Amino acid sequence: MARQNSLAKTSIDVFKKYSPLLILALLWEFCSRTGLVSQYALPPLTDVLASFRWLTTDTAFFTHAGMSLGRAGLGLLLAVTFGIVMGTLMASFRSVDALVGPLVQTLYPMPKSALIPLTIMWFGLGHSSKIFLIFLGCLLPITIATYNGVKGVDRVLMWSGASLGASRLQRIIDISFMAAQPAILAGLRTSLALSFVLLVSSELVMSNEGLGFLIRMLGDGGLYAEMFAVILTVVAMGFVSDRLIQLLTARVLRWRD
Repeated sequence: MARQNSLAKTSIDVFKKYSPLLILALLWEFCSRTGLVSQYALPPLTDVLASFRWLTTDTAFFTHAGMSLGRAGLGLLLAVTFGIVMGTLMASFRSVDALVGPLVQTLYPMPKSALIPLTIMWFGLGHSSKIFLIFLGCLLPITIATYNGVKGVDRVLMWSGASLGASRLQRIIDISFMAAQPAILAGLRTSLALSFVLLVSSELVMSNEGLGFLIRMLGDGGLYAEMFAVILTVVAMGFVSDRLIQLLTARVLRWRD
């Protein structure tokens, strides 16, 4: 009985949490079906969901999805790796901060999609241009998050490590990096969201494959329900990825509880 009550309570909590999405879905269907919004601009949600059956039976859809996820994953992985190292070095060494800090602060506010023409000039229309754009766009948030996290570490902890005989490298890895984990994970979540934005933006403009390319082709062909289905696929990928990051954050930061 207790287990059933617990499951019922969990179901109610989940319903309350995601009820705004249900309301939005109902409004979407109502506005489209009643003509309040043109079906060319917003196809009925039921038609969009029905088109998933057509998409998922086409192996090309999974090929495009795999291509996009590969690009986003590689670009994000490179950004996280370099961003954590760069942010840690900037916060730990004044000379590195003086050399790299102004460049990071200058590039951070710039819209990363504005670099699409430049990446085409440098890398052409292949995989490299998309991966580089995602890498550059995701690099700056994770770098700044790491820098702020490491810079905010209590100096007393660093002095205590030094008094116990820890080298500077040991203090950076064992104290600064560990204490900065909450900020780094927050930066990772921001970078993950940016990776999907930059992925679709780049594939819409300069690609012959991927989900962004598929969105463009379906829209040009007047297959709007299918186009919205692909858009919802990207939204679902971003949602699931964000939930996974939250689970990772909760697991990594269990020591704070």
